[in-house]
Amino acid sequence: MHSSIENLLNDQIKYEAQASMQYLAMASWADANGFSGVANFFYDQSDEERLHMIKLIKFVNERGGTVIIPSLEQPKDSFASLLDLFEKFLGSEIFVTEQINKIIFECLDKKDYNVHNFMQWYVTEQLEEEATARTLLDKLNIIGDDKSGYYLFDRDIETFAAEEENK
Repeated sequence: MHSSIENLLNDQIKYEAQASMQYLAMASWADANGFSGVANFFYDQSDEERLHMIKLIKFVNERGGTVIIPSLEQPKDSFASLLDLFEKFLGSEIFVTEQINKIIFECLDKKDYNVHNFMQWYVTEQLEEEATARTLLDKLNIIGDDKSGYYLFDRDIETFAAEEENK
């Protein structure tokens, strides 16, 4: 594996770990503010990002690369509203997509089709993650400041997430 690709994969390991910690902080905020459905959604998202990180770690190790387990920055742990929380979620997913695209570009440039093929799973995953984030953010924008709407959103988000996973 080319060293530039190995470096990008190690960066991606950090981004996945950072996303996992960010979503854990978001789950904690939601839990503390009475949004148990949103909290469970983000606890699940945190677990999912951790699994993405582990998948990358195993892949780099299997290819004979050197994995660097990163130190992480303190995630944002306070949000003004559910809207603020889900805007952060979408922003995080967009950032991860951009980073995956950088890896894909480098793979094509260096003609590393094995890594390119492996990363296609992440490309598909990011399409789904961004679509979920946009859909949930759209629903919150429709709700506006309606507190009964927040109640229903919180109640329904777990069902929505399960339906999205089964698609």
